[in-house]
Amino acid sequence: MRIGIVSTPWTALPPPAYGGIEGVVDRLARGYLAAGHDVLVAAPGDSTCPVPLVPGAPPADPDGIGLTEVELAHIVRSYKAMQEMDIVHDHTLIGPLYRRRPPDVPIVSTLHGPFRPFLREAYQAMADDVALVAISHHQASTAQGVPITRVIHHGIDVDAVPFGDGSGGYFCFLGRMSPSKGVREAALVARKAGVPLRIGAKLQDKGEREYFECAVAPLLNSDVEYLGELNKEEKYDLLCGATAMLNPIQWAEPFGLVMLEALAAGTPVVTTPCGAAPEIVDDGVTGYIREDIDALAAVLPQVGNLDRKRCREEARRRFSTECMVTKHLELYNDVLAGARPGG
Repeated sequence: MRIGIVSTPWTALPPPAYGGIEGVVDRLARGYLAAGHDVLVAAPGDSTCPVPLVPGAPPADPDGIGLTEVELAHIVRSYKAMQEMDIVHDHTLIGPLYRRRPPDVPIVSTLHGPFRPFLREAYQAMADDVALVAISHHQASTAQGVPITRVIHHGIDVDAVPFGDGSGGYFCFLGRMSPSKGVREAALVARKAGVPLRIGAKLQDKGEREYFECAVAPLLNSDVEYLGELNKEEKYDLLCGATAMLNPIQWAEPFGLVMLEALAAGTPVVTTPCGAAPEIVDDGVTGYIREDIDALAAVLPQVGNLDRKRCREEARRRFSTECMVTKHLELYNDVLAGARPGG
């Protein structure tokens, strides 16, 4: 199969640091290539993903996020190069609406973010001739009548994550310094339970800095520590040594890759029932799902009794790259066999 993939113009493949969408695209591209397919990826020119790339692309432009001339030029360049593909999987928002995309090449589009009401007409316009993929059943349930062709969870390379014994004697938080991610709530849970917490979080833009100074910094002490934004090795070290990861998300997150990384490391996840969390964490087996700070704090003394090997096994069984690649290839074959979008 000749598979074209359109990534974003904002982050290279693989992403050097924070980049959930681009990490997924990188793993899909490598997986298709390993399965013997011909792959062409439209991505920033400084990408190092070992698959053929659309030539002539400029380097990643992290400051151009949004509907800009950078994205528009990226879409035009991408589809010009995809004329000979059997199928194209577009991971941008506007690409499937480009009217000059190859007329005889089926398009698949993954909707990586929440379904926002003001975009409903755009999604419905796509669904006429584009196979739409949701990344969780919860996300699909909020699609407001937009037909979803398939739900496919993200996957990670479980073997690339070291297995940890949780001997560090602390809990951890990983994510962005954002109210939606529940950093403050994690600190409050740890303080209430009287356990050490180590926080690794992206802290770059103005909003993140303001939130940190107002809501998180006042809660820091010798037991609740902010470590900064961590690289991959530091992140894995933190996960492997943690008794559990506190992930008290405060919004209906469509998925949650950081929870997969924790489980792959053998680290149980203590989270809220928001968004896709109940599709990832098996309550009482690979972590605990509770509603509020008091209930979250109450389960921390028992989370160390959960089987860390079982956490890793579940990550491999349900959320491996191989599983994600297989499900996407099944979808592509169905689309090429004539399955209607939304079916």
